[in-house]
Amino acid sequence: MPDKSPIILAVDTTNLEVAKTWIAATQGSISIYKIGLEFFLKLGSAGIIELRKEFEFELFLDLKLHDIPNTVAGAARSLQPLAPDFVTVHAAGGAKMVAAAAAALPDSRITGVTILTSLDESDVKAIGYKDAALESAVNLAKIAVLGGAKAVVCSPLEVSAIRNAIPKEILLITPGVRPIGSGIGDQSRVMTPTLALESGADYLVIGRPITEADDPGKAAAAILDSL
Repeated sequence: MPDKSPIILAVDTTNLEVAKTWIAATQGSISIYKIGLEFFLKLGSAGIIELRKEFEFELFLDLKLHDIPNTVAGAARSLQPLAPDFVTVHAAGGAKMVAAAAAALPDSRITGVTILTSLDESDVKAIGYKDAALESAVNLAKIAVLGGAKAVVCSPLEVSAIRNAIPKEILLITPGVRPIGSGIGDQSRVMTPTLALESGADYLVIGRPITEADDPGKAAAAILDSL
């Protein structure tokens, strides 16, 4: 596990001031913030630049790029001015697509997303994967690493198997993490923060259990203390 806090806060909002409030409240416990489609499509690069003017943090840019290699390379190059620390791509796009992103953003950790944590086994089958979620996630993690990904996103239920299947220097990041007593929302394959770390995760993506708390700062600190 990294020396820094293993918590990545999901900043899922279209309101810049709300995002600032969450970051200000949690900086004592968190140093990496995940900016996803909800924020990015509304506020764009300007919104991220505004946040970074006010706060110092590592940027986990969760755009889940998935297209032909040439298009993904162009999209990744357009992100260079933001200097993101992590950028997500769908591993299902294939090793060549992942490699295109990695070449376009050599100073960022291209992060391969395996099977979304909102999907259960029946969803995975309906989409057309020939294997169950566990085997499919391991295969996708291998594809991502083959393409040059430096991190992999997976459900905490698959993190142990993936940890044993890819090089140890590849960071494993797990959404679908819920503290005891928290609702699972739209997640299907979940685990508590402590168990996720014990299974081999390096970082935990946590959103609503912190951002929907009466005091996000206290909620983040309590989760960190529990680890």
